Amino acid sequence: MRVREERKPEKTTLSPDKTQDWHSLDAREALQLLQVDQKKGLTQEEAARRQEAYGSNVMTQQKKQSALVLFLLQFHQPLIYILLAATVVTLLLGEYIDSSVIFGVVLINSIIGYIQESKALAAIDALSKSMTAKATVLRGGSKQHIDASELVPGDIVLLQSGDKFPADVRLVQARDLKVDESALTGESVAVEKHSEPVAADDVLGDRFSMGFASTAVTYGQATGLVVATGDKTEVGKIQESISGAQNLDTPLTIKIKEFSNLLLWVILGLCVVLFVVEYLRGADASDTFMLAVALAVGAIPEGLPVAVTIMLALGVSKMAKRRAIIRKLVAVETLGSTNVICSDKTGTLTENQMTVQQIAAGGEQYTTTGLGYRPEGEIQREERQADLRHNKALEQCLKAGLLCNDSTLKEKNGQWLIEGDPTEGALEVVARKAGLEKRTLEEQQPRQDTIPFESEYQYMATLHGGDRPLIYLKGSVEAVLERSSKALLPDGEPGELDKEHIEKQVEQMAGEGLRVLAFAMLGATEGQTQIDHKHTSSDLIFLGLQGMIDPPRQEAMEAVALCQRAGIDVKMITGDHAVTAAAIASQIGLRGRQENGQLVAVTGKQLQQIGDQELPDLVEKTAVFARVAPEQKLRLVKALQSRSKVVAMTGDGVNDGPALKQANIGIAMGITGTDVAKDASDMVLTDDNFSSIEGAVEEGRGVFDNLTKFIVWTLPTNLGESLILLLAVALNSQLPMQPVQLLWINMTTSVLLGLMLVFEPKEPGIMDRPPRPSDQPLLTTKLIMRTLLVGFLMLICSYGLFLYEMGRGATLREAQTVVTTVFVVVESFYLLNCRSLVRPIGQIGWFTNPWVYYGIAVMFLVQALFIYTPFMNMLFGSSPLEAVQLLRIFGAGAVVFTIISIEKQIRFRLGTRRLKAAKKGEQLT
Repeated sequence: MRVREERKPEKTTLSPDKTQDWHSLDAREALQLLQVDQKKGLTQEEAARRQEAYGSNVMTQQKKQSALVLFLLQFHQPLIYILLAATVVTLLLGEYIDSSVIFGVVLINSIIGYIQESKALAAIDALSKSMTAKATVLRGGSKQHIDASELVPGDIVLLQSGDKFPADVRLVQARDLKVDESALTGESVAVEKHSEPVAADDVLGDRFSMGFASTAVTYGQATGLVVATGDKTEVGKIQESISGAQNLDTPLTIKIKEFSNLLLWVILGLCVVLFVVEYLRGADASDTFMLAVALAVGAIPEGLPVAVTIMLALGVSKMAKRRAIIRKLVAVETLGSTNVICSDKTGTLTENQMTVQQIAAGGEQYTTTGLGYRPEGEIQREERQADLRHNKALEQCLKAGLLCNDSTLKEKNGQWLIEGDPTEGALEVVARKAGLEKRTLEEQQPRQDTIPFESEYQYMATLHGGDRPLIYLKGSVEAVLERSSKALLPDGEPGELDKEHIEKQVEQMAGEGLRVLAFAMLGATEGQTQIDHKHTSSDLIFLGLQGMIDPPRQEAMEAVALCQRAGIDVKMITGDHAVTAAAIASQIGLRGRQENGQLVAVTGKQLQQIGDQELPDLVEKTAVFARVAPEQKLRLVKALQSRSKVVAMTGDGVNDGPALKQANIGIAMGITGTDVAKDASDMVLTDDNFSSIEGAVEEGRGVFDNLTKFIVWTLPTNLGESLILLLAVALNSQLPMQPVQLLWINMTTSVLLGLMLVFEPKEPGIMDRPPRPSDQPLLTTKLIMRTLLVGFLMLICSYGLFLYEMGRGATLREAQTVVTTVFVVVESFYLLNCRSLVRPIGQIGWFTNPWVYYGIAVMFLVQALFIYTPFMNMLFGSSPLEAVQLLRIFGAGAVVFTIISIEKQIRFRLGTRRLKAAKKGEQLT
């Protein structure tokens, strides 16, 4: 049925605007629904009308935040609000130095944050670039080359090897078509396509009658019917999913935000109370304002935002050395809190190099050693190296795999690479392990002719000349067995073919996740130079089987074990087949739901039948998910997050984009990853290796530990400063410190002392403890008690010395300088106690972090300038001190250090005893 040219087609008559399972429709039915003639295609007029109705074949660009908005968002933090308010108030009161210093702190933090955030996601742009620029179509009965953006539903496109699908198409004709869909589905091997309909509920990776935008034809030819363009394509739907994925706060940002909100209200409340009390006492309004500002400045940890940013930036540098490139600063800390890692299989947990692992020939079973494309290792039987002279069937099986083969094994810069099909490359590698050289054999038995692989026949055959002309054949077990009548025996003579035994061997290999190929041979006539399918239709001599798999990385197995010991669940989410995925997962050592002693792999088709309420339970118990569609990966991540899990997700394809963005931390592959995956991620692995994730998690835990140490170190100072001001107001005495002196303490000590904790080595057993619970507050009860203890000790020491100095006749400036110096010295001594929050300093080593001592030395030098240089005296209202005053100040610092050391020692011993008692109880039960 043709559409009348004078009438615009209604959208209700064309299926692209409806939900349609094109893969399950017969090709002729699809052509009828889209009202197009396969041999002529659309007319130019009809194509123009459809483009007006459905738009161009491009994806909608999402509006991005401007650079100005991105910069202004850096000020959107509760603590920053207080500092900005303090800046304005001090400016209005004419305290220009105070105002400049406070605003300088805010500006530095915002600039650092903007520089990092300006590297924002560009996943949508990368998706648009993945669409092809040109397409070959039938328009009005003739071939035309047009921009892919001009394609419309109903267009007939022509494709061949090397082309990319310019839109989603229903295959109408396909000849030996193989398509690389790894970027979309995650499947590592090129997929064979055909034009026959498939089941409506088949997941994306099993829709063999479809071709999808951005995937590539690796072999064969096809004619396709465009059924979806632009945003309606599968890759367009992924774009929408990426846009809709949430940008989640990290555990640290959530905790700091909660802490900041609490601190904001406490500070504002104290300032209001202070202002009201002083006003009722009859104090001057401007003086009262300055007093409130002093309290706010003292209570706010001004150095915290800057210190956190710098600590995370240094963590980025550390992780880069472990082959993990961090794109967002907060990802450093998130890694340390991760309790679930969802990993792709191919190339991350495995070598991404097909390897023959088992061979069955001449009635004997063999295994191989060595992994990947490096031709090192042996073929063994009962742990002894196989001798080809004792099993001619094995020799011929290997020769068949080597000669009936179009791939090439090459060494480049110390790396062994395959040019051609990875499966054929594995056959060449295993033959090399047995001492067979392809070049030598090709000289002895030169190839005369080839029957290329065709999906209809499921095999490839080659004719070879030489002293004994032979035909070698390799293909699916079914195709080879049905053409074979005998089997080659170890002595090189044909014998009886036991098909039942071979099928059992195949079943055993397939059960271990191996991809099994069968091999056969046939004598050719002298001088024969051509072969076709009639020559290989029967009477072949069966040679044997070779089972191969993309093997797990040894370092990945070790890393998975380490992660699981650290309380981190590892789950495999792959586009590969369920049996292969479960077999690899078992070899790697993943823990999950089992049946009959085997790991259970849940498929994408099964996930379609599971509701959102039941899904979280299933996901928590299951370790392997196979043949999953892009939207299902997103569902799995969300299901885990619904159980308060901190999820790290790895991926390399376009299909991984939404899940990478939704995850708490998205991890893209640097070598095999697409631009979409990298731009949607928070971290990129330069070596595509799971062990690098484990290393990054370890570094992340170390960074989180050191951040916690910094916060525990800095808060007592703010508490002590607030308490001393409140006590002075309560006693109606003069202020022990000026606002600008409070800023001096908070900023110099944060940089020169607190930041030295970033160089603190990771504590022993950091990967032996479970992940930090997401609902655990930033400060535990023990740490809060320690913060209160140190804060009150600072109050006692500083205010006691202030009263002492004023009582003996010192000037106010001199007494304030003593108080300021007390805080600096006590913080320096307390810094040594904060190098570990649990272990006494003797347990971690006095000199394992020399940077702490460098920082203290520089801090004392700077404080000496504060005390003794006229310029600093004028700027900060300080005054020179006598040696005896310094002696009293250092004595106060030593007292605080001793008290905290004793408290830590007591807590450590009690904790050790409880741990031993718990372990003893576990052993008894």
